[in-house]
Amino acid sequence: MALRYPALVLVFLLLPVQADGHGGGLDGQGGHVDRRTGEYHCHREPCFSLHQQQRDAEEEARAEGRPYSRLYDRDDWPHWVDDNGNCLDARAEELARSSLEPVEFHEHNECLVAFGKWKDPYTGELHHVARDLDMDHLVPLRHAHGHGGDRWSRDRRRRFANDPDNLVAVSASQNRSKGYRGPDEWLPPNEDYWCEYGRRWSAVKERYELMVTPPEEQALEKMAATCDETP
Repeated sequence: MALRYPALVLVFLLLPVQADGHGGGLDGQGGHVDRRTGEYHCHREPCFSLHQQQRDAEEEARAEGRPYSRLYDRDDWPHWVDDNGNCLDARAEELARSSLEPVEFHEHNECLVAFGKWKDPYTGELHHVARDLDMDHLVPLRHAHGHGGDRWSRDRRRRFANDPDNLVAVSASQNRSKGYRGPDEWLPPNEDYWCEYGRRWSAVKERYELMVTPPEEQALEKMAATCDETP
């Protein structure tokens, strides 16, 4: 996918190169991905300096008022809406769709999913209580904002925030561990899901014409290498 915002290339090139995720091995910048958590860690220079440069560049962009500098506000991305008027919002719709067995609704609120059976693809663990799950935006809202979504209309942001192709029910701890990071900084602990994660990430990015950075591209290639090529 071609980069659509050349002025931003310098900022994104300061991001860490995707590392070989096995424990202990460091990439050329002095960092690596911890496969237990999927998180990228700096251990020596120049990794620390590059991350600081990235933060400084973002602050400079904000000071100069460039489009990328527009601060993210979650309220600008209407989410968990009920577009079809059936009383189930986007979160409830996805919980009902992804449950491995028919869901049960809260006894005092038939619009609120209470129980079901969900397999968290990020960990492979099963869950039966809806409140134990978060609804993750596979491509996070804040990430989308910083990669082109800051220029979108409110209606387009609404569609993105409630798009079922960008929603996945996961444990609350995994959703919070991931935050707004892209695959160059965080990957699901369950490596069996890397292929699907990469495919879905790429599809959402392409559909909404969001920027893909060089480190992100490397991470996507790494995930693609885990795919079974057998038709």
